[in-house]
Amino acid sequence: MTRLQDIATYIRSKNAGPFWLTVDVFLPDRPSFDRAVASDLTDRKTLGRTFNVDPASVLVFPIPDLHVIKVSFPRAATQGSRDDRDMHGGQQFVPLLDLVV
Repeated sequence: MTRLQDIATYIRSKNAGPFWLTVDVFLPDRPSFDRAVASDLTDRKTLGRTFNVDPASVLVFPIPDLHVIKVSFPRAATQGSRDDRDMHGGQQFVPLLDLVV
Protein backbone atom coordinates (compact mmCIF):
# COMPACT_ATOMS: atom_id res chain seq x y z
CA MET A 1 0.00 0.00 0.00
CA THR A 2 1.59 3.24 -1.18
CA ARG A 3 0.56 6.53 0.36
CA LEU A 4 0.71 9.94 -1.28
CA GLN A 5 3.50 11.02 1.06
CA ASP A 6 5.57 8.07 -0.21
CA ILE A 7 5.56 9.14 -3.87
CA ALA A 8 5.13 12.93 -3.83
CA THR A 9 8.21 15.09 -4.08
CA TYR A 10 6.52 17.96 -2.28
CA ILE A 11 3.04 18.76 -0.98
CA ARG A 12 1.98 22.21 0.14
CA SER A 13 -1.19 24.12 0.91
CA LYS A 14 -1.76 27.83 0.81
CA ASN A 15 -4.36 30.55 0.60
CA ALA A 16 -6.16 31.05 -2.66
CA GLY A 17 -7.74 34.24 -1.39
CA PRO A 18 -9.59 34.74 1.91
CA PHE A 19 -12.29 32.19 1.08
CA TRP A 20 -10.39 29.36 -0.66
CA LEU A 21 -7.44 27.04 -0.04
CA THR A 22 -5.25 25.29 -2.59
CA VAL A 23 -3.19 22.13 -2.17
CA ASP A 24 -0.37 21.51 -4.66
CA VAL A 25 1.00 17.99 -5.04
CA PHE A 26 4.32 17.79 -6.91
CA LEU A 27 5.26 14.37 -8.27
CA PRO A 28 8.70 13.28 -9.50
CA ASP A 29 7.77 11.77 -12.87
CA ARG A 30 4.94 10.92 -15.26
CA PRO A 31 4.28 7.40 -13.88
CA SER A 32 3.88 8.79 -10.36
CA PHE A 33 1.66 11.58 -11.69
CA ASP A 34 -0.53 9.09 -13.60
CA ARG A 35 -0.81 6.92 -10.48
CA ALA A 36 -1.89 9.89 -8.37
CA VAL A 37 -4.41 11.06 -10.99
CA ALA A 38 -5.97 7.57 -11.03
CA SER A 39 -6.32 7.59 -7.22
CA ASP A 40 -8.81 9.23 -4.86
CA LEU A 41 -6.65 12.35 -4.95
CA THR A 42 -8.70 13.50 -7.94
CA ASP A 43 -12.05 12.22 -6.65
CA ARG A 44 -14.16 15.19 -5.58
CA LYS A 45 -16.31 13.09 -3.23
CA THR A 46 -13.27 11.80 -1.37
CA LEU A 47 -11.77 15.28 -1.18
CA GLY A 48 -15.08 16.73 0.02
CA ARG A 49 -15.20 14.19 2.86
CA THR A 50 -11.54 14.75 3.67
CA PHE A 51 -11.87 18.52 3.96
CA ASN A 52 -15.50 18.57 5.13
CA VAL A 53 -16.75 20.61 2.16
CA ASP A 54 -19.40 20.09 -0.50
CA PRO A 55 -17.82 17.86 -3.20
CA ALA A 56 -19.41 20.05 -5.88
CA SER A 57 -17.26 22.96 -4.69
CA VAL A 58 -13.96 21.04 -4.98
CA LEU A 59 -11.84 21.93 -8.00
CA VAL A 60 -9.14 19.55 -9.27
CA PHE A 61 -6.53 20.59 -11.83
CA PRO A 62 -4.11 17.89 -13.06
CA ILE A 63 -1.16 19.53 -14.84
CA PRO A 64 0.61 16.67 -16.66
CA ASP A 65 3.48 18.69 -18.17
CA LEU A 66 4.58 19.73 -14.66
CA HIS A 67 3.60 16.49 -12.85
CA VAL A 68 1.47 18.57 -10.49
CA ILE A 69 -2.06 18.14 -9.19
CA LYS A 70 -3.74 21.25 -7.79
CA VAL A 71 -6.82 20.92 -5.57
CA SER A 72 -8.85 23.96 -4.48
CA PHE A 73 -11.77 24.12 -2.08
CA PRO A 74 -13.59 26.67 0.09
CA ARG A 75 -12.12 27.44 3.50
CA ALA A 76 -14.10 26.30 6.53
CA ALA A 77 -13.60 29.76 8.04
CA THR A 78 -12.76 33.02 6.28
CA GLN A 79 -9.08 33.88 6.53
CA GLY A 80 -8.36 35.94 9.61
CA SER A 81 -11.77 35.39 11.18
CA ARG A 82 -12.16 34.42 14.82
CA ASP A 83 -12.64 30.74 13.84
CA ASP A 84 -9.63 30.57 11.49
CA ARG A 85 -6.96 28.34 13.02
CA ASP A 86 -4.53 28.39 10.08
CA MET A 87 -4.43 31.91 8.67
CA HIS A 88 -2.05 31.08 5.82
CA GLY A 89 -3.51 27.65 5.07
CA GLY A 90 -0.07 26.09 5.39
CA GLN A 91 -1.17 22.99 7.33
CA GLN A 92 -4.25 22.02 5.34
CA PHE A 93 -2.46 19.43 3.17
CA VAL A 94 -1.84 17.07 6.11
CA PRO A 95 -5.06 14.97 5.72
CA LEU A 96 -3.87 13.94 2.25
CA LEU A 97 -0.53 12.47 3.35
CA ASP A 98 -1.95 9.03 4.10
CA LEU A 99 -4.17 8.85 1.01
CA VAL A 100 -3.58 5.55 -0.79
CA VAL A 101 -2.38 5.99 -4.37
